[in-house]
Amino acid sequence: MHLPGGISLRVERRALVVGVLLTVLAFALAVLLTGTGDFQIAPWDVVQTLLGNGTPANDFIVNDLRLPRVLVALLVGAALGMAGAVFQSVSRNPLGSPDLLGFGYGSVVGALVVIILFKGDATAVAAGALVGGLLAGAAVYLLAYKQGIQGYRLVLVGIGASAVLIAVIQYLITKAQMIEATRAMVWLTGSLAGRDWAQVWPLLGVCAVLFPLVLGQGRALRMMEMGDDAAYALGVRVERTRLLLMLAAILLTTAASAAAGPISFVALAAPQLARRLTRSPGGNLLTAALMGAVLLMVSDWASQWAFGADQLPVGVVTGLVGGVYLLWLLVTERKAGRI
Repeated sequence: MHLPGGISLRVERRALVVGVLLTVLAFALAVLLTGTGDFQIAPWDVVQTLLGNGTPANDFIVNDLRLPRVLVALLVGAALGMAGAVFQSVSRNPLGSPDLLGFGYGSVVGALVVIILFKGDATAVAAGALVGGLLAGAAVYLLAYKQGIQGYRLVLVGIGASAVLIAVIQYLITKAQMIEATRAMVWLTGSLAGRDWAQVWPLLGVCAVLFPLVLGQGRALRMMEMGDDAAYALGVRVERTRLLLMLAAILLTTAASAAAGPISFVALAAPQLARRLTRSPGGNLLTAALMGAVLLMVSDWASQWAFGADQLPVGVVTGLVGGVYLLWLLVTERKAGRI
């Protein structure tokens, strides 16, 4: 594709088609999810309400009660999908995911410290999750660094960090009073219930800054998948680029956890599903983000449709589906001789 000024842009047709279809599917799911609940609203009425032509009752239900939850689901899924794509490309390993590398558990520890030890409010919990995730990310990066970052070393260090952080989580819960322990367990499940505009705007700001930053490094990330030496030869500043991308992915992961709690396996599954659909090498960053948004909204809709609104947190659904996916991925990788 040739743009004005002599600039050329390489677009893979299959990836473009998949991206457009996922965008349409995400919009359709957002409309369907906005109309789902104890008071059902038809999709056409949802669209009319979003355009400012709805009844006062529909306007209150859609814009004040349900739209923030849907937007949080979309943004959290997209953030986790893109973060997972970055980690899997950097580690050159399909198991390279925030779920397994300890960053998500770092956010959990940070949030639980605020809940159990300081009895903080929702804003303080979100800040604790952000700080905990960043500290865990810094620790994993430093422990895995040895004349650069090697993929399997990063995964192994991340798994070890996850085990330590899980032990810390269990210790904190056992030391908590009943009220704090109950609040901690509710947060630990990962839920979109009760989300409002206070969660939407900070998450939207993080995504608005970091998505273009990560996408701008997509070409360098694709070169790094060929190996550090090849990337150096092609002019990529490998360590600087890797550190920048990992920092952005950690921020996306922790921001998602701060908004909705720990949502498992979306970051693991979305990039692999996107790659299989596009049949394209590289991170498939934008497609992975769209796939993550679709996966989380489908999970939220399924939980409400099957169990009623807010009876089953979306984190439980993604955990069930993701566990099956992880087993399939491990079997596939073993058959391919990669693990």
